[in-house]
Amino acid sequence: MKKNKIVTTEDILLKLCQSVSGVLTSATGSNITYSAMVQKITKTSLKPDYGCFVLFDGGFSGLVVINFTAKSALEIYTNYMRNMGIPEEELAIVHTSDEVGDVLGELMNQLVGDFTNRIRKELRTDITQNQPKMLSLNKQVVLSVDTNLDRPQVRRVTFSTEGNNIFYLELAMDKTEFIQLEEFEVSDDDSPDAILEQAQQRKRNQAEEQSSASQPDISDDLLDELGI
Repeated sequence: MKKNKIVTTEDILLKLCQSVSGVLTSATGSNITYSAMVQKITKTSLKPDYGCFVLFDGGFSGLVVINFTAKSALEIYTNYMRNMGIPEEELAIVHTSDEVGDVLGELMNQLVGDFTNRIRKELRTDITQNQPKMLSLNKQVVLSVDTNLDRPQVRRVTFSTEGNNIFYLELAMDKTEFIQLEEFEVSDDDSPDAILEQAQQRKRNQAEEQSSASQPDISDDLLDELGI
C-alpha cells in the first residue's frame, strides 16, 4: 500500500528559509545562508536594531518575524543597492536611515511573496499576507498578535550574510500537517531572479517618471518666447 506523504511545520519552515535565502541572495548578489539547526521557542519578539513582521492567513495562519542587527541590515541594504547599480556616493551610511528600512521592507515583501507562491504550488493551498511592517528599535519588544492560533508552534532560525553578520527568522503558526493523498505535478516556481528583475523594473520606471516630471518642457518655453 502506498504511504501518503506528510508535510509538517518543519517542512513549511524549510520552504520559508529557502525563500528568504534565495530572494536575498539574488537581490544582494551575495551569499545568504541559514543554519541547519532550528530552535524551538515559546514566543516571537521584535528585537534591535530592525524588526519586521508579516501576518499570513488562509490555508493556515501564522506570523513571520525577521530581526536584523545594525551590521546585517546595513550590509544587505548596501549590497542590494550596489546590485541595482546605485552609485556608492548615493548610499546611506547609517542603519537608521529611512532608505535602509524601506529596502528591508521591500525585500521582506518579496521573500514572503515567494514563500506564499511556494505554498500555493507545492501544498495546493492559498495563504495571503499583509503589508510587511518594519520598525527601527533600540530595545526588545515582545510581539503578541492575535492570529487565532489554537496550537501555536514557534521556531527560530539563524541566518548569516556573506560578511558573517547575523539575523534571525522566527515563525509562529498552528501545528498542522498536510497529507498528500494523490500524486500531482508541481509547476515551475518563479525564480528569485525573476522576482528581483520585476522589482528593479518598477524602480527604473519610477525613476524615469520622476525624471520626466522634473525636466522643464523646452518646447512650451520656446513657443512662449515666440508668442505662439
